[in-house]
Amino acid sequence: MLTNSRGISLILAFAISALVAAFLSLMPDTNLTILVVAWGLSFSVSYLLITITLEFLVFREIGNIYSLLEKIQKKDLFEISDKSIKSSSLSPLRKINSVINSYALARQKEIETLQKTAEFRKEFIADISHELKTPIFSAQGYIHTLLDGAIEDKQVRLKFLKRAAKSLDSLDVLVQDLLTLNQMESGVIKFIFTEFDLKLLIEEVIEELEHKASKRKIKIDFTFDHEKNYITKADHQKIYRVCQNLIYNAVKYNHDGGEVKVSLKASKTNIQVDIKDDGHGIPPDDLKRIFERFYRVEKSRNKKEGGTGLGLAIVKHILEGHQSKISVSSTVGKGSMFSFSLPLIKDKKTLERELAESKSLTP
Repeated sequence: MLTNSRGISLILAFAISALVAAFLSLMPDTNLTILVVAWGLSFSVSYLLITITLEFLVFREIGNIYSLLEKIQKKDLFEISDKSIKSSSLSPLRKINSVINSYALARQKEIETLQKTAEFRKEFIADISHELKTPIFSAQGYIHTLLDGAIEDKQVRLKFLKRAAKSLDSLDVLVQDLLTLNQMESGVIKFIFTEFDLKLLIEEVIEELEHKASKRKIKIDFTFDHEKNYITKADHQKIYRVCQNLIYNAVKYNHDGGEVKVSLKASKTNIQVDIKDDGHGIPPDDLKRIFERFYRVEKSRNKKEGGTGLGLAIVKHILEGHQSKISVSSTVGKGSMFSFSLPLIKDKKTLERELAESKSLTP
């Protein structure tokens, strides 16, 4: 009976009404009727007030706290709501409940983060094991074949050594990309910002990749406004790598006889680079993950065509280091377009022309 609000309210109401009646009995001119009425009123009012106070300010909040603690004990954190954190009340127990709830929600988010990290670690270990296995096993197979006697044949020896060297070169590229990505994420690699002509940089990249594109009869078309300036301030080496990776991918994942369109668009403050191909395209579900480490849209085809699976992840981190973002749009069967922007540095000629134009417009 004493474990609920009504039992406690009944006892306290009896005690209060008895004290009131006892106090009134000491006064002169107090008769039995007055005592009974005073006792009844004090009992009723005391019972109602104490019941409401205990029920809503104490027992209900204690029940909520017990319910919350049971969920925490059962690790059923997904049923915990943040409504109690937003609610305000004068009850100290409500505040305690709110603190416990906020603590539980914080632990829930921490657990979710740890679970995602653990899942990412598992995927990363599986991916890197798979990526390392191929060149290692390939080089190992050629070397063991030579050791088993094929080394005596000069032609076989030279061919197998070249293949083993190619596999080890691929392994070296993979390790270097991993180191580069890790150093970028940890902030070890510093960016060296200098002013250079972005148009000339892209022309160098296209010249480097034209031979590879011509083998598959893929045309690389570079368009820009000859009257405009394309001077930017960035890390030349890293932006070269960004353009190299994106244009190389546009060639690599294009169909034979396809076309890659590279365009520069200069606005008042920025230079936008668009790299478009008319190749295979990327499915919508894969667009969200193409910048993850080792993520491949078509694992079998990509594996055949080579690559470390880290290029786009490195591109993303390089551009983030330049306070820029890489964006992508794609339609399956029609191709993809990657875009990013860099700040525009106006040269003396451009500034003089703009000044002259502004003066001509001034009445």
